Amino acid sequence: MSAPARKPVDLPSTDELIKAYKQRLSEIIDRRPSGTRQRLADALGKHRSFVTQMTSTAYLTPVPARHLATIFSICHFSAEERERFLSEYDAAHPDRRDADAGNRGLRHVSLALPDLGDGETNRQFDEAVAEFAHRMAALMQDKRS
Repeated sequence: MSAPARKPVDLPSTDELIKAYKQRLSEIIDRRPSGTRQRLADALGKHRSFVTQMTSTAYLTPVPARHLATIFSICHFSAEERERFLSEYDAAHPDRRDADAGNRGLRHVSLALPDLGDGETNRQFDEAVAEFAHRMAALMQDKRS
């Protein structure tokens, strides 16, 4: 008698893998203090809607690998949370972090900036400071190459 045929194992699709890590990211952020999404948006130099898209399973756009270090820092990932998230992220995007290795040397710095009395002016000021820092980092990277 021959052995019964094995049912093929259904591997999760890329879409399912993306949804898994986005769900984990959303859950982690939801457990953090109020305002975490806005702080993350500010640190990334993006609008809050960008963070919503990044954490929503309805949007299958990948989380950019260059933002991972900032996400981990702002959201205060534990070592276990970081390990589980990266495992899911790497399953969804093999080699993506390797392709973005040039950004691994980045670090997050928090600054206390003056309140200019207007939300829009504050946002523009914050974006200008972030853009300056990114340009300086790119300049230094070019000098090292």
